[in-house]
Amino acid sequence: MTQLTGQERALYVQSMFTKIAHRYDLMNRLMTGGQDIRWRRDVIRRARLTPNASLLDLGTGTGDLAREALTQEPRAKVTAADFTIEMMRVGNKNGNLEWSAADALNLPFKDKIFDAVVSGFLMRNVIDIQQALKEQYRALKPGGRIVILDTTRPKKNILSPFIWIHMHVIIPTVGGLLSGERDAYNYLPDTTEGFLTAEQLAARMTAAGFKNVDFKRFMFGTIAIHWGEK
Repeated sequence: MTQLTGQERALYVQSMFTKIAHRYDLMNRLMTGGQDIRWRRDVIRRARLTPNASLLDLGTGTGDLAREALTQEPRAKVTAADFTIEMMRVGNKNGNLEWSAADALNLPFKDKIFDAVVSGFLMRNVIDIQQALKEQYRALKPGGRIVILDTTRPKKNILSPFIWIHMHVIIPTVGGLLSGERDAYNYLPDTTEGFLTAEQLAARMTAAGFKNVDFKRFMFGTIAIHWGEK
């Protein structure tokens, strides 16, 4: 399904996440060996929240990053936003957050209102990366920070065959068994290989106007955290 483009792809992604919402968090733990919890902590640390800071967790899913933000800075003003209502509905069972239905390409927020915008596994699914970055830049206050956790296209190395097996055999098999939606867990590994390299995403962030852009890779080069400032 990665060959889909435009609105057709957006609708497919929304439908896919609706179907797997009830098993999304469990699969994240299994696919990453629980490392996604540590990565999310790192994302929020890099957001450098202060008391009463305003944070947007864009593509929040079930709200893991938003809850981590409140754990690290309980006085922060956190908005959890997603365009898949079912993901937020599942997340709402795990504690109340301030939820918002939002399209990453056309955010329903005023200019310059957030001190930080974070996202977890959002950018590989948007149909226009540059527009999504532009909207996040618009919503940030001057000096605000963007932090992106996502997959990244891995470099070829001695572990490449084992990474391929994990992504294209183990993940779809386990995901299919737990969620009944094997196609979704074929799509997710495919988007990793079809997504930008870490260097390319950093360049896109710079082109959108962000300064001091940098990144760090994890999990044999298949995951990266990017950050920058407005």
